[in-house]
Amino acid sequence: MRPLGRTGLMVSRLGLGMAALGRPGYINLSHGEDLRHNYDADAMKAHAYQVLDVAWANGIRYFDVARSYGRAEEFLAGWLSSRAIEPDQVVVGSKWGYIYTADWRIDAEKHEVKDHSRSVFERQLAESRAWLGSHLDLYQIHSATLESGVLDNAEVLDALRRLKSQGVRVGLSLSGPRQAATLSRALELSVFDCVQATWNLLEPSVGPALAEAHAAGLGVIVKEALANGRLTERNTEPESAEKIRRLRQIAERSGVGVDAVALAAVLRQPWADVVLSGAATPMQLVSNVKALPIEVPVALDEFAEPAELYWAKRSALPWN
Repeated sequence: MRPLGRTGLMVSRLGLGMAALGRPGYINLSHGEDLRHNYDADAMKAHAYQVLDVAWANGIRYFDVARSYGRAEEFLAGWLSSRAIEPDQVVVGSKWGYIYTADWRIDAEKHEVKDHSRSVFERQLAESRAWLGSHLDLYQIHSATLESGVLDNAEVLDALRRLKSQGVRVGLSLSGPRQAATLSRALELSVFDCVQATWNLLEPSVGPALAEAHAAGLGVIVKEALANGRLTERNTEPESAEKIRRLRQIAERSGVGVDAVALAAVLRQPWADVVLSGAATPMQLVSNVKALPIEVPVALDEFAEPAELYWAKRSALPWN
């Protein structure tokens, strides 16, 4: 456990992100296989509970959901209630700003639509509170970008300040090749308690900006540490073969999987308070947790891609 910046919250080093557990479709490699192609809502709820139980048993105390993650908030709320987990035993973060539009289909034309307006914030905050109640510790703008204009929207910023005055920490998640520029703008506003960003061996470009944010007191949460499966054995891209081979060599020396090596490289960053596992099965989560005690000698320049290339590849990943 460690402090989440200066928020006053104590968090586990590994958290569980539920993007792959709350909806049938997602862009993680082989996501459909993880769910055994069983998209029945009750079956997915039971499956999510299994992963959450394994997370709890392995000391994970930070859980990340969003309004656009299908029924993730509902599943997490039900699990917290059924296991009698009190708000002071866990830290929960959710996000607003994307509307889930897939209607539980994996072949939807659009799975989510971004809308950073004040009306969406107010509606989705009410929805998140209806599910999570007093468990809601952190509420974040989902994928804030300079292009969306949310950081220049006075109405939204005022609403975030009011939420902050009510005791809920406010944050933003980042996306795209301009994460650092977006974070720099956010730091100027003195509104945010926390930032969630993509940082991994393939895309480390936001690292210096995250270090600056952490030094300024913001909590730092890292998402997509496994690059949606591209930093696992599931990556069969010919151009990635040498990188996976190198990670496999390190993993074999440490007695862990490739996934644990990639996660350990993130965990060793001094500014990373929480690193999210995106595990979609209990077995994946158990493998991810093995990253916690290991130290791995990984040079970033062995793996890093140009940011524009990384994000172009990510945007091309198929759902399921």
